[in-house]
Amino acid sequence: MNAARHTVSDERLLAYAAGALSPPEAVVVAAHLSFRPRTAAFARRLQAVGGHMLREIEPEPMGHDALARVLARTEVDAGATETPPPLNDMPQLPEPLRRLPLGPWRWMGPGVRVRDVQGPRDGDCRVILLEIQPGCTTPRHTHGGVELTCVLTGAYATETDRFDVGDLEEADHQTLHQPRVVSDEPCLCVAALDGQIQLDGWLGRLLQPFVRL
Repeated sequence: MNAARHTVSDERLLAYAAGALSPPEAVVVAAHLSFRPRTAAFARRLQAVGGHMLREIEPEPMGHDALARVLARTEVDAGATETPPPLNDMPQLPEPLRRLPLGPWRWMGPGVRVRDVQGPRDGDCRVILLEIQPGCTTPRHTHGGVELTCVLTGAYATETDRFDVGDLEEADHQTLHQPRVVSDEPCLCVAALDGQIQLDGWLGRLLQPFVRL
């Protein structure tokens, strides 16, 4: 396996460093980077370069009421403190996921269950946890939009590739696959989904109304 192929693409990493990635995708990329310290360090360097470029931009004149607006905001915010949300009930999750609220587990088929990661959404794009038992597969499917998947525990294989802990798969409407767990332990993944998966074949079309992630 070539681990470089299972690292976030340059385009997404640049968008992540610039703060331009959608919140659901940013959650999954952050989880992926927690397993890739060298790539995470490169992302921090990109952020530093971006900050330096901002400092080099010619300043623009401020509005005549800018100071009054800032002072008004400080009066409203005075004394306000933010406490971090509590840790969720899954200590095995990487740090970027530990304080995100989680919905209940839902059964999605034999050996497959899913759990919503509540909060980070962008239109139809949202984050889920997907757990698949050893030897089990998901239905063969493609995607209505982008799907980013990071493996947190275990491993799965598609028809052409294998993804282990920390690996990131970037899929879209042109990707047709059927992930199968190949590890001895359950495979837990975090995924950002844009739209619903599209099941393949006549049976998939028959079951499509009943499969909602």
